[in-house]
Amino acid sequence: MKRIVVLGAAESGAGAAVLAKKEGFDVFVSDMSKIKDRYKELLDKHGIVWEEGQHTESLILNADEVIKSPGIPENAPMIMKLKEKNIPIISEIEFAGRYTDAKMICITGSNGKTTTTSLIYHILKNAGYNVGLAGNIGSSLALQVAEQNFDYYVIELSSFQLDNMYDFKADIAVLMNITPDHLDRYDFKMQNYVDSKMRIIQNQTEDDAFVFWNDDPIVAEELKKYNIKAKMCPFSEFKSNSVIGYVDADEYVIEGPVPFNMEQEELALRGKHNLYNSLAAGITADLAGVSNEQIREGLKTFEGVEHRLEKAGRVRGVEFINDSKATNVNACWYALDSMRTPTVLILGGKDKGNDYSEIFDLVREKCIGLVFMGVDNSKLHAAFDGFGIPIADVKSMKDCVDECYKMAKPGSTVLLSPCCASFDLFKNMEDRGEQFKECVKNL
Repeated sequence: MKRIVVLGAAESGAGAAVLAKKEGFDVFVSDMSKIKDRYKELLDKHGIVWEEGQHTESLILNADEVIKSPGIPENAPMIMKLKEKNIPIISEIEFAGRYTDAKMICITGSNGKTTTTSLIYHILKNAGYNVGLAGNIGSSLALQVAEQNFDYYVIELSSFQLDNMYDFKADIAVLMNITPDHLDRYDFKMQNYVDSKMRIIQNQTEDDAFVFWNDDPIVAEELKKYNIKAKMCPFSEFKSNSVIGYVDADEYVIEGPVPFNMEQEELALRGKHNLYNSLAAGITADLAGVSNEQIREGLKTFEGVEHRLEKAGRVRGVEFINDSKATNVNACWYALDSMRTPTVLILGGKDKGNDYSEIFDLVREKCIGLVFMGVDNSKLHAAFDGFGIPIADVKSMKDCVDECYKMAKPGSTVLLSPCCASFDLFKNMEDRGEQFKECVKNL
C-alpha cells in the first residue's frame, strides 16, 4: 500500500489526509505545532494516525509521497531531508486535482486575489452553479473532493501553493498582478517570486483561458518568455484593441461573445483596485457561461471581503477602516489611493523584504499621522521619520487604536493597512483585523 505523509495538520493538511485515506493510502500526519482540536477530531473520525509537536523521522522518511502545508518553507530541516531522499513533495491542491473532473477556476496575484476569488464564486453561486470555494480561502479543496461533488471549483492560490503544483491544470487561470511580496521566502530574489506566480498557467491547453491585467509591467515582460496556448483574455482600466474588459465613459464593458456593459457606479465594489477585481471576475464568469443578466446581478450584490477595506466603525466623526489583508506595500498603495479624507495610517509587523518607497508620495499627500505597530519598527522609522508627520510606536492593538484616535480629527480616517505579515504580534492576519475591530468598538 502506498504511504502518504502529510506535513502540517491545519485546513489543507487535514483535508488532504482525509482524501488520501478515502483513496486507500496508508496515511500519517505530522505537525511541529499543536494541532487544533477540530482537526484532531476530523483525523480521528477517519482513523488517521497523527502526531503533534514533533516530526518523527522514521515515520516520515519512509513515505512514497509527501503532501506539504503551504506554510512550511522549502528550507525547513525535514523538507531538506525529504529532498535528499528524492521523496516527491506536492501540495494539497496538486493531490486533490487527481481525484476530480471538476472545472478549475484558479486565481493568483500579489493583491486582489481574495476579493476576485470571492466575487467569482458569488457570481457563479448566485447563477445556480454547483460550485465550491477553496484554496487560500474557504474549505480545503481535498476535503471537498473527498466529501462533495462539485462541477466547478473557484480556488485562490498563493505562491506557496503554486510552488508544489506540477501536473495540476487550471481550466481558467486568473493573474491579477505581480508586485514584491514574500521575498523572505524566495531568497529575496524577485524573479524567484515571479516564476512562482507564473506557474498559474502551467499545463494549460488551447481549450483553456488565461485572464490577466494587461497593464502590469512585470506580467507584460514575463509573457514574452512563455508560449501560451490558452485563450488570452486581458483586461485594463482603459479601452484599447488589445483588451476584452475595460471601462469606457464610466461604463464597465466586457467584449465577450455577447457584449456586456453596465454603469460603473452600479458595481458593488468601489476604488480602482476593485475595478480590476470586478473586470477579472466578470470576464471569468462570462468564460464559464454565466449569462449577462446573472453577471450584472452578481457584480451589483457582492458584499466584499472581511479585512479588505472593511468599515470597522465610526467614532465621533472618525472613520475606521480594517485593511488587515494588506500584507504587502502594493496592497497598501491601493488602500491609500482610495482614501478621500485625511488619514492616520497604521503600518508594521513582520517585514517581508518591503520597499516602502512605493507609498511615499501617497503618505505625503494623504496622511496626517503614522502609527507603527510591530516588534521591530526600525525599517519603518528609516523610511518615514523624515516626512515631518507625527509618528507613534505601539506594541498592542489597544494602544494602537488609542494613539490613532488621538491623532485623528473629526472627518478623518484611521486606516489599518500594515504592509507586513502579522506573526510578530498576532496569530494571523484575521486575528489582527478582529482585534482592530474590537478595539474600535470599545472606544
